[in-house]
This record gives sequence, C-alpha cells and structure tokens, in this order.
Amino acid sequence: MRPGLTSPRSGAPMLAGRTVLQIIPELNAGGAERTAIDIAGALADAGARALVASEGGRLVGQLQARGGNWIPFPASTKNPLKMAFNVQRLRKIMRDEGVDLIHARSRAPAWSALGAARSLNIPFATTYHGAYSGLSALKTLYNSVMARGDCVIANSHFTAARIADLFPASCDRLVVIHRGCDLQAFAPDSVDAGRVQKLRAQWGVAPQERVVLLAARLTAWKGQRVLIDSARILADRGYGDVRFILAGDAQGRTGYEAELDAQIAGAGLTGIVRRVGHCEDMPAAFLAASAVVVASTLPEAFGRSAVEAQAMGAPVIVTDIGAVPETVLAPPQAPGHARTGWRIPPDDFLAMANSLAHALDMAPAQREALALRARQHVEAHFSLQKMCASTLEVYAALIEGRAPGSTIKAPDSQ
Repeated sequence: MRPGLTSPRSGAPMLAGRTVLQIIPELNAGGAERTAIDIAGALADAGARALVASEGGRLVGQLQARGGNWIPFPASTKNPLKMAFNVQRLRKIMRDEGVDLIHARSRAPAWSALGAARSLNIPFATTYHGAYSGLSALKTLYNSVMARGDCVIANSHFTAARIADLFPASCDRLVVIHRGCDLQAFAPDSVDAGRVQKLRAQWGVAPQERVVLLAARLTAWKGQRVLIDSARILADRGYGDVRFILAGDAQGRTGYEAELDAQIAGAGLTGIVRRVGHCEDMPAAFLAASAVVVASTLPEAFGRSAVEAQAMGAPVIVTDIGAVPETVLAPPQAPGHARTGWRIPPDDFLAMANSLAHALDMAPAQREALALRARQHVEAHFSLQKMCASTLEVYAALIEGRAPGSTIKAPDSQ
C-alpha cells in the first residue's frame, strides 16, 4: 500500500501528504466553484495539498482561506490550439507539484487534464455539474470528456441517468455524490434576528407581512413568470399580507427584467411582487421566508436552493422535473406524514398557487414539524460533510488503484 492511505476496509481515507489538483475555468460564484473550494478545504483538513488551477475570480480568497492553493491557469479557453498547449502546461505543473490525482470540473479544461493525466499515468476524475445537452455529434463528442474519467462523479441520480444514457460505457465508473449543504451556515440557530430584520427592511417587507421567496438568477427557465401568475391568484384569494420576492441577478438580461416588470404591473401586483437583485445572505433569506419556491421549467442538475431552504426549515414548493425531486420528500413517493415540501408540474401556476396556499395556511405546530423533518432529511442525505467524505473516498481509491464502486447500472440494450 502506498504511504498516506488506509486500507480499503478502514473507513475514511487518509490522504495526508498527497497532492490533488482540481481544474475549473474560473473561481466566481457557482455551484461547481463552491464545491471545488469545499473539497479543497476538506483535503487541507485531511493533511493533503489542495491545488486549484483556474483563471481566478472573486472566490480565490475563500479558497486560500480554506487552505487551498490557487494556480493561475488559462482554464477557460475553448480554443483547440490553446487547449492542446494547456496539456503541456498541465504536465509541467503536475510534475513540479507532485500531483497524485487531477479532478476536472468543466469540459474545456477536462480535455487538457485528460491528456496530461494519461501521459503521466495519473488518475483522472471528472464531475458532471450539469446535464449537458448533446444536440449534435460534435457536441456529444465534446461533452464525452466528462465521461472519460477513471471515476465519473454525478451530482444527482438525474444527472447520472443522463450520463448513462449518453455514455453507457462509463457506467462501471459512475458514482453519485450529491452536492453538500453547509449545515453550520444554513442552521436556524446560527442566524440572529438582526440579519433577518436587515434583509426584510432591504426588501421593503413590513413586520406583519409574510414572504414567498424565489432565489434564482433572472432567466426565463427559472420560472419567475410562473410565480407572478401564482401571486395574482393568491392575491385574488385574499392573501393580502404576502410579498413575493424575486431574488437574483439579471446578469445583463435587461430585456427579461423589463418583461417581468411589465408582467408585475399588468397583473396589478406592483409592490406585492418585488425584484430585489442578488442576495448575499441566503441563510437569512430562507429564514425570512414563509415559503420558498423552485419554479424551474427546465430540469435542474441538482437543486441547491431546495436543500438549503429545507436546512433552514422553510417549506418548499418545487417543480417535479430534473434532480430537484430527489431532494424533497412529497407524496406519492413519500407518505404525507413524511412530507418536507410540495412537488408540482412545471409551468403550472395554479398548482403552485394551491401548494403555496397549503404551505401558508399551516398551523404553527404543523410548520414546526415540517421544519424538523426537512432539517433531518438534509442532515441525513445532503450534508457538506457527507459530500466531502465521499469525494475523498473516491480520491483515495483512485490513488490506490482501486475502483471507487459504481452506483449506476447500464441502461438496458434496445
């Protein structure tokens, strides 16, 4: 056995003294970026060297604070010639730093990482953070690099099924590791009342008013327009104390902002539905909400908002597509007494309004029981600790030359 690793039967892997290099285009806000930083922190805690090669970004400081090391690298390029040159650059970095394993979290840098890893006979892991579309043979070939890892990590069973369907040869290397929630940051007891009051004041919400929150970037498939239609129904039903908050950055989509504003005004909901821009304090936002909506009209690859909202004890209403249903317990898949939220069809504003009414009408004891179940559900299945431990177990297995253990079966042949 190589130094620094326990036997396969001894439980959590010991990676002390090992060096793991993650590669990702940039370190700005995003699920893949935050996960890379979380794993870097877990590696550092385990006594390993955690390197991240990327263009940089506003999260570099967080990476370094967690014990990771940033390597400036042109990882976002999609130019084939530059990607080929990046193979040689990565080879040098990996030799100089004594890298034991490289983990790619995006397609373009994954091609360079694959070439460098194979030439140096170093384990290569990938993570599918999204359900990439393959609308052409060329696009499918480009995407295929994410299925060529010695271990292919999917962030949900939905994503894994997509990979297995498109790249069945990867099934014996495919493992599901759900994205983890920081249960210390997203804990009701860790958010003081002042943070919630500050946020409600910023949103213009009065103390006696309740909040329905949709936290997502402003883009049509995130379903903001569906929530506005639901808000109109609830307003007509007499829910006059509810304010519907659209928290999210438009990212330059000024046309969509104008469409939303026009829809709000046309429905007579000015002041009732409010766009508040990007929210920095999501734990306080979820704690401030009487209900949280994930209204996506296209499949999500995971469902971070639903998980974090449940960790904070907020009732959630989610569309029953993609990976989000994996994170929320609701009938008919779960008995009513085990419910942690509601699942509805996409684009169904009436079902959304009805589910919101159920959530808003819960008695205090019902709401407290649901909040407890939701928190326990996240603790059991979606903790940051669980995600990090599972990922480090994969790293240890690959470095030792063991198979991490597939959790996916190949689709039946037609």
